[in-house]
Amino acid sequence: MAPRPLKAVLAAALVAAVLVLGHGAAGATPAPRWIVFSGHLEGTTANPPQLLRVRTDGTGLREITSGVKAAIQPTFTPDGKQVVFTRLGSGVFRVSVDGSGLRRLTSGGRDIYPVPSPDGKLVAFLRPVKAAWRLHVVPLAGGPARILKQAPPAGRASWTRDGKAMLIPSGGDLIRVDARTGRPLAYGGLTLDIQTTQDATVSPDGRTVAYVGPRLSTGAPDCGEGRCPQFALYLARVPAPHRPRKLVNDTGPAGWSPDGKSLAYVHLGALNLRTVASGRTTTISTKPHLAGGDAPPTWQPR
Repeated sequence: MAPRPLKAVLAAALVAAVLVLGHGAAGATPAPRWIVFSGHLEGTTANPPQLLRVRTDGTGLREITSGVKAAIQPTFTPDGKQVVFTRLGSGVFRVSVDGSGLRRLTSGGRDIYPVPSPDGKLVAFLRPVKAAWRLHVVPLAGGPARILKQAPPAGRASWTRDGKAMLIPSGGDLIRVDARTGRPLAYGGLTLDIQTTQDATVSPDGRTVAYVGPRLSTGAPDCGEGRCPQFALYLARVPAPHRPRKLVNDTGPAGWSPDGKSLAYVHLGALNLRTVASGRTTTISTKPHLAGGDAPPTWQPR
């Protein structure tokens, strides 16, 4: 058999290398992402909670904010480089994931639940107006805030992927509203407890909502006027043709992974990552900090 020309041999080797590299990339484990949450040092109440970051593999734990006022309710910007959050008593801020570039976006001392739009241009947040929490937006780059006048009193907003609408818990339901005006567009058909679902979160595909709601418990302690309320984390489809699915008892609200397959939430002071389909749960220790469960942890989008 005649030897193959050198040019053909080199071409074949190049194709084989590309195939091997492609196979390796497809089968590679995704790089760990950051999760940002609010927490405080264990055993002390002198210092208010601050934002911390940790990778999904449990490495790299560190504080990214500091100060005399609590930093809570973090949400990543779409590029995964910054986090917007609430500084209690001061307003809405943004900070880089490494803790640099802190900037104030609003000055309302009671502004809460900031969530960036998919294009990274706006931040939706809540501000009290005449004793009701009303939906507002402010430019991420800085500028004046404005109210979405047609939106009903609301809880934490979730943007749709195209940025044209938001989903807000309001009046015991999940309502789709126009992102420019707040005009209600559709209702989710849910029955939510309005006292515990201000921080409901919607999956990236917009089809499932995770929320904390009341649960029945025969062993609950007596609070003096009956049994103390007990809570659990639930999933419900939007719109809701079926009953909600309870995931875990006595935990805080949950943040979604970018692919919508997992949830991050706080349980017993530690961060938990749960695969929705299988229920497989990984616990990430945050010691010497106790993770706070009053708002959803936020998962770096990329």
